[in-house]
Amino acid sequence: MTDPDWPAYYAVTVDRPPWQTVLEAIRRFEVAGPSTTERLATDLGCGAGRDARELLRRGWKVLAVDLEPAAIDRLEAATPRSDRERLATLVSDLVAVDIPPCDLVNASLSLPFLAATAFATTWDHVRAALRPGARFAGMLFGDQDESAADPAMTCPSPDAIRALLDDFEIELWAEKEEDGKTALGEDHHLHLIEVVARRLG
Repeated sequence: MTDPDWPAYYAVTVDRPPWQTVLEAIRRFEVAGPSTTERLATDLGCGAGRDARELLRRGWKVLAVDLEPAAIDRLEAATPRSDRERLATLVSDLVAVDIPPCDLVNASLSLPFLAATAFATTWDHVRAALRPGARFAGMLFGDQDESAADPAMTCPSPDAIRALLDDFEIELWAEKEEDGKTALGEDHHLHLIEVVARRLG
């Protein structure tokens, strides 16, 4: 899966609904009650913005980050004018991002596209940005995913992912392995792990 056709991917996914992981994270914040301050989410690898736009729609401030300028262009074009003042965007490699202290870090199918060293550094940045009570919502490829053979990608085992979350309360964990297709219709053996976890104090 090295060097995917990202512009084609954005065109296919721009109008798709947000992923269930970010919806579950939002739901858990809402169940806890209203916040006295405006909540901030950092969306790492925002793509065309399916998650970022849902967060904005729910009243969040969002820092949306992607390496591809085409992703940011898609997100900005699809964001209603009423939400744009709460949206900040950044074109950057994820490992180089100085993630601000925030209530939620969302990473839907973005962290696997980092090589091992960049993945570890980015995860350190995620942990540092999440204060107690903040959440991580993510979708990761497990070690049985077809992409695990690609040295440019990182696909940890389920146990390794749980170890990364050693000081989090795991609120959602869903794992599936199946032969399927990518968003662009390519055959792919998928090992997907979906996580929502709350940082402990």
